[in-house]
Amino acid sequence: MVKDKTTIGKKLNGTVIVTYRCNARCSMCNRYKAPSRAEEEISIETIKKLPRMYFTNITGGEPFIRTDLKDIVRELYKKSDRIVISTNGFFTDRIVDLCKEYPEIGIRISIEGLEQTNNEIRGLQNGYQRGYQTLKMLREMGMKDVGFGMTVQDKNAPDLVPLYRISNEMGMEFATASLHNSFYFVEAKNIIHDRPMVAKNFENLINELLRSNSPKKWFRAYFNHGLINYIYSQKRLLPCDMSFDTFFIDPYGDVMPCNGTKDKEVMGNLNTQTWDELWNSPEAEKVRKKVRCCDRDCWMIGSVSPAMHKYIWIPIWWVLRHKFKALFTKHPYSMYELKICRDYRDGKVTKEQLDQCSTCDLNAEVNDGLSEASKAQLKGKTGEEIVDADIAAQIKE
Repeated sequence: MVKDKTTIGKKLNGTVIVTYRCNARCSMCNRYKAPSRAEEEISIETIKKLPRMYFTNITGGEPFIRTDLKDIVRELYKKSDRIVISTNGFFTDRIVDLCKEYPEIGIRISIEGLEQTNNEIRGLQNGYQRGYQTLKMLREMGMKDVGFGMTVQDKNAPDLVPLYRISNEMGMEFATASLHNSFYFVEAKNIIHDRPMVAKNFENLINELLRSNSPKKWFRAYFNHGLINYIYSQKRLLPCDMSFDTFFIDPYGDVMPCNGTKDKEVMGNLNTQTWDELWNSPEAEKVRKKVRCCDRDCWMIGSVSPAMHKYIWIPIWWVLRHKFKALFTKHPYSMYELKICRDYRDGKVTKEQLDQCSTCDLNAEVNDGLSEASKAQLKGKTGEEIVDADIAAQIKE
């Protein structure tokens, strides 16, 4: 008998992937090569069937490619306490227009370092300036919940603290991530090569965050501490409860536990089911059992933020210890607090051993999570050609 997990009276944490179409050409993500068909993407009617949420992230692909994104936000606004949209900042006019109507939403623009580094990684012409200027306009409009989102890797790690300082001077949020492999990113080969160098830059960021007067930044320091642990291919610092109180829904209406799995794991489809039917289904229970046995040890904000709230005493104790240290030193945190960092430094663990523990698989065939119709459109054209033509048609209209 399936245990009742009805969501009546209970708010969840949800991520809505509104499209797999993307105009960026990021070096660490191949989603732009595998776009969804616009005709198949999640409809307003399906959006209306989503449950109450205390937090909703709208993402893609590039969500602002959808010309009806404002309608989607309008519906999600009715059922979510807080909404944050992740974007590359390319569609400035659409972003500004949306924020004029919904000034309480959050905007996170992906910027992967200072200008040259960002443009090389993201493959968007003048991408840094577009993103920076969009954020600046939003701040001038009075938007409060705006900021940078950075995926840290070997190439951009030295820009981590400088970019944080820019965001801090502008009074913005600063979100971090590390390279990940999954069907969502259509990538299995991502790996950090110089772990000590990247970890040292995270260590510098953590110390800046701990020296701030913002409790929010102190807990972000803990999250970044977990990122160091992750890039050393270690077990998560907190349990993963994805699929229990958190979910993702893709452009086809498929509800998934998260976006970090090797292959697409489907709990049900909201196009054809009600939410409670889906959430309490045998298929959903099978996915939850897989989650409990998952060995990928992801450390992404979508799974970590709910865990930090649920197991709050763990990050609180970490923060208290390091804030106490901050009373006596400018460097209250060291990455060598993690045993694995000491073991690697001391030669007890090799790079090859850590690489084997990572999710990097040079021989993997990546499941892109596309529908058959979306795959069919790729037989005569590349994903880049499809999206470029799509955007050109939108601009013409």
